[in-house]
Amino acid sequence: MEIADGTLLLVGAIFALLVTGLPLAFVTGLVALAFTFGWFGTNALPLVTSRVYGFVTEYSLVAVPMFVLMASLLDRSGIAKDLFNAMRVFAGRLPGGVAIQTVVVAFFLAALSGIIGGEIVLLGILALPQMLRLGYDKHLSIGVVCAGGSLGTMMPPSIVLIIYGLIASESIADLFTAAITPAMILMGSYIAYILVRCLKNPKLGPPMTEADRQEGFATRGQALKAIIVPGLIAFLVLGSIYGGVASVTEAAAMGVFGVLLAVVGRGEFSFKTLHESLSQTLTTCGMIIWIGIGAAALVGVYNLMGGNRFISQLILGLEVEPIVIILVMMGILLMLGMFLDWIGVAMLTLPIFVPIVEQLGYSPIWFGILFAVNMQVSFLSPPFGPAAFYLKGVAPPGISLKDIFVSLLPFIAIQLCVLMALLVWPNLAMWLV
Repeated sequence: MEIADGTLLLVGAIFALLVTGLPLAFVTGLVALAFTFGWFGTNALPLVTSRVYGFVTEYSLVAVPMFVLMASLLDRSGIAKDLFNAMRVFAGRLPGGVAIQTVVVAFFLAALSGIIGGEIVLLGILALPQMLRLGYDKHLSIGVVCAGGSLGTMMPPSIVLIIYGLIASESIADLFTAAITPAMILMGSYIAYILVRCLKNPKLGPPMTEADRQEGFATRGQALKAIIVPGLIAFLVLGSIYGGVASVTEAAAMGVFGVLLAVVGRGEFSFKTLHESLSQTLTTCGMIIWIGIGAAALVGVYNLMGGNRFISQLILGLEVEPIVIILVMMGILLMLGMFLDWIGVAMLTLPIFVPIVEQLGYSPIWFGILFAVNMQVSFLSPPFGPAAFYLKGVAPPGISLKDIFVSLLPFIAIQLCVLMALLVWPNLAMWLV
């Protein structure tokens, strides 16, 4: 069988098995084993398992459970709730103030842990009911919670960027540095959209009363104290990385220590909280590792078949400008992101795409930022956008999945505009690196 036919059969087998409802990790693993034995025989199995071993023993991968544990502890403490209540004091009487406050809090939470699902659930519990109670437009409120919560794909310490750095063999610290400006642009774009809509029609986001603003914290001094703790934790993690004091993995461990100290200091620590946080961490990381194992095996056998050379020659053989090839890659990532989990998209595409990007003369760091924005779009995109299902689990009964997906469309458009800006002006991401 020619490699072109083998590629079509492999892709067809993956989607055919996904339709059956099998998890992506099992699908990729089964297809990898079938092609290993069918194409090469049993003697090729050790070559594939060695690739899997290389993935699971990567030192930087240890940072992932640390950041997941940070997010789990924050979810169960009152730190995030106090941060949200503190920002209410500063929101003022500006139309859309609570929505803007929600985006800023989401940015802070992203800088603390880089975990997306937990942020959306937390904001869905804290912010969405408050905005609806204050008379905010339902669609604007839903969109703000999901789009703000998805900032974790971009803002360091992003798990998406850590996995990209592992696959692409690029500096995770450089990826974090490059992601700061695009993450702030995304946050600013969301805030600008909220302001424009609410200033044009204040009924979409009615101004807060003085009583609403001071609920929870009577003075700005008390509110500032509530902001100090999460600010110190974020500085501990990111400052140690950018200052060259610690690697990403070591900084993640320092972050967990900082959150634990904060939880103990607030009198919120219990063995039940620790047990639940550790259980959630094991579940989340287990999913990531199993998807990674299956995808690593699949990509390994496909490369042995000559698939990477085939795809590379196919793409580089196109008589078009290099930027058009990057656009094609973006289209593929956006399409896959509508149906697959981001870790599956990363493991299946990046081993093939990153070498092509380097051959075209582009920076893999820049492409990593493009990938992260793509994955942020995928979190919101129908029909399987995870953000919608995370929010649906905690949203009031009257909110349907259709309401959520309709609410996300303007924010998906904003994300695509930022993606296009990064394509046209790469220095938006690269000027700090």
